[in-house]
Amino acid sequence: MGSAAPSSSFGTPDQLEVLVSMEAAVVRLTETHQASRRLWFPNDLTSADAEAGSELEAELAELREAARGLPDAMRVTLALNLLTEEGLPHFHRLIATHLGNESPWAEWNNMWTAEEDRHGCALRDYVRDARIFNMGALERMQYRYIECGFNPDWQRDPYRLLAYTSMQEKATQVAHANAGRTCGKHEPRIQRVLAHIAGDESRHYSFYRSAFAEILARDTNRALFSLLKVMPALAMPGHTMPGYDHMSEVVRRAGVYGPRHYQKIVEELLEFWRIGALEGLSGEGRASQDKLMKIPARLARMADYLDAKTNPRNFSFDFIYDRVIEM
Repeated sequence: MGSAAPSSSFGTPDQLEVLVSMEAAVVRLTETHQASRRLWFPNDLTSADAEAGSELEAELAELREAARGLPDAMRVTLALNLLTEEGLPHFHRLIATHLGNESPWAEWNNMWTAEEDRHGCALRDYVRDARIFNMGALERMQYRYIECGFNPDWQRDPYRLLAYTSMQEKATQVAHANAGRTCGKHEPRIQRVLAHIAGDESRHYSFYRSAFAEILARDTNRALFSLLKVMPALAMPGHTMPGYDHMSEVVRRAGVYGPRHYQKIVEELLEFWRIGALEGLSGEGRASQDKLMKIPARLARMADYLDAKTNPRNFSFDFIYDRVIEM
């Protein structure tokens, strides 16, 4: 089967053969990614160099004064964005177990992990420098977030992994970009941080959606079935953590990310993968195709329902000192 084959407990023999056949494509996509990126590091955005001395102290004082204007709803958004990036260990593990540890897939996973690792570091540096949270409470929440784990029911299917990462990378790009634009009205440095992160997520999204396109071309019917198992709902790491749903609801009400954003992501991917135009499918493939093409309408109805039942309510979180947010 070759070095690319994951553990035999992940994927069917036919799926493993497809993954191996994609090695050259994975190398090409990785090289395309490397050619389009410009590596940056958290210290480029929130410097902590010792030689800066009094100049750095003045910058920090200016940052903290400006950050005082960040609305509490956007502070909750930043906390949830940071938590999302803290889920990196779970994603690295899932990619390694589903795609293997010795192949171009592993080379991508290691590079992707190194790039993603900067995101949590950059956001944590910012929120600590800006003094916008009760850091003790935030750190306890981060611990619970990782401790909750993330074990999606993908039935050891590597196709579902690549479908999921396609959607998840786009979702994080949208959330970071929207948060940056709103927060930037109050404090510009966080917009710069989030723009760098969103740029990375956009390039990662391009890799994963192209990788899944390769799978669709090689194993169309099974790929459609796998996509159907993942696309209707996008569960994030930590969603079982106490308080996670309330944070997500604040983010939705703030207009940063919610079901309507996910609907647009689904529509974009269905169009990119040309799901509705696929021909020569098996009976099961056509059934999956039909159901996939109905998902955007279902998501629109869900968004309408949520909007209709949304009434003003209060939210409170210990990491913003239990202040009440009225939304």
